[in-house]
Amino acid sequence: MTRTFNWRLVFKTWGVLTTIEALVMLIPTFAAWWYHEADLGAWVVSSAITWLSSWWMLLAGRKAEKRVGEREGYVIVATIWLVYSMFGMLPFWLSGALPSITDAWYETMAGFTTTGSTVFTDVAAQTHSILLWRSLMQWIGGMGIIVLSVAILPMFGLGGMQLYSAEVTGVSYEKLSPRIADTAKHMWLTYIVLTIGEGVLLWLFGMGGFDAVCHSMATISTGGFATHNDSVIGYTPAIQWIIMLFMLLSGINFTQLIYAFRGKPQRLFQDEETRWYICACFVAGLILMGGLLSVTHGHLSSIRIGFFTAVATITSTGFVAADYMIWPPILWVIVFFLMFTGGASGSTAGGMKWVRLAIFAKSAVAEIKRRIHPNAVIPVRFNGHTLREQTTSNIMAFMFFYILIIVLATLMFCGCGVGFDESLGIAVSMIGNVGVSIGQWGSSGCYEALPAVAKWGATLVMLIGRLEIFTVLLLFSRALWKK
Repeated sequence: MTRTFNWRLVFKTWGVLTTIEALVMLIPTFAAWWYHEADLGAWVVSSAITWLSSWWMLLAGRKAEKRVGEREGYVIVATIWLVYSMFGMLPFWLSGALPSITDAWYETMAGFTTTGSTVFTDVAAQTHSILLWRSLMQWIGGMGIIVLSVAILPMFGLGGMQLYSAEVTGVSYEKLSPRIADTAKHMWLTYIVLTIGEGVLLWLFGMGGFDAVCHSMATISTGGFATHNDSVIGYTPAIQWIIMLFMLLSGINFTQLIYAFRGKPQRLFQDEETRWYICACFVAGLILMGGLLSVTHGHLSSIRIGFFTAVATITSTGFVAADYMIWPPILWVIVFFLMFTGGASGSTAGGMKWVRLAIFAKSAVAEIKRRIHPNAVIPVRFNGHTLREQTTSNIMAFMFFYILIIVLATLMFCGCGVGFDESLGIAVSMIGNVGVSIGQWGSSGCYEALPAVAKWGATLVMLIGRLEIFTVLLLFSRALWKK
């Protein structure tokens, strides 16, 4: 039986989600009014345009068939980030904060994809409403626009299983309850509790209330947008330790966190990916700490900065507690390679994810054993289960495309006149949604000087990395569009 593509459903879903974006825009609009800022008019106009456009989409999607097929699911997941960014850039552009459409688009995509790189040369000079919107974009994009929609779409008579499976990061996903909408709600509740918890702690330890709200959203989403030009370098060690703790938590699979909060903390230790992830943060922190101890840092600051940098890089948050580009080259090269890794699957972190890296390493060891014992049956096991060949094949395919995109992106940036070191660093940073890089831009994470064409290319790489490659590549597959 053939079935035509359900465009009405796509428009209806866009309309529902864009209505949510219009409502979220009212928060920075209120902030602009509260602080008596000159960009209040730009926020009112942006909110109105977004609201009216959402109703037009809902009108175009009226009488849509309620069934969400796999094709519609992938298209919605891949395109909603573009739709959100198209409206999300309006406040930057209309307020004059970023008069260039290229820069406004870049900043918005860096926000929603939680990449955290910026084109603002003076972040501290921006209005409260602009700073709050940057953090809100990351917070919405962190848990995922689609995970939010799955919790809400049933109210409109739309299913969400295909959306959830297409958007949640990692090799596989786990349902906390029979209804996928309930699973999404549990994840968002945990997300909100962590955000509030960190915000309160930051405030109690001396951070201003507004900055605490912004940094909490940027941490839990592993986005990394700060409200000051030097990221979190200027804050006290206590505040940096708090941010480090919540970055570490945000890099864990949220399903495992929920089980831990329900009184089953042993799930964290039983989960093999979590063990790989925690061990990687610990070992990387020790190596960086040792390197810093060998230069000018004191013992306590070396421990804090070393572990902070390791956790911030592995989780793709991109906060910096020190300028690592002035460290010995071996240390910032280690930071560069940590950008490839990422957090656990089902977390807000970017990168390859540790489940893939662990299975890849186990597969490599198994292949060596097969060479020694050709007739032996040597399965690859993960979390006590023997992996299917299809799973390992999917991981190999993912890593192949991951490296291929880095190569192509590096060539593209080099073609735009960017040096090779910087081009490679940007490519790895963008696909891993890390934000910071190496070379000219280094730990500042400011890409204002990047050529315009390179900025557009960087936003595409950000999106591919956020959607874990295959969701975007499927849009260019003929099989997806066949009846």
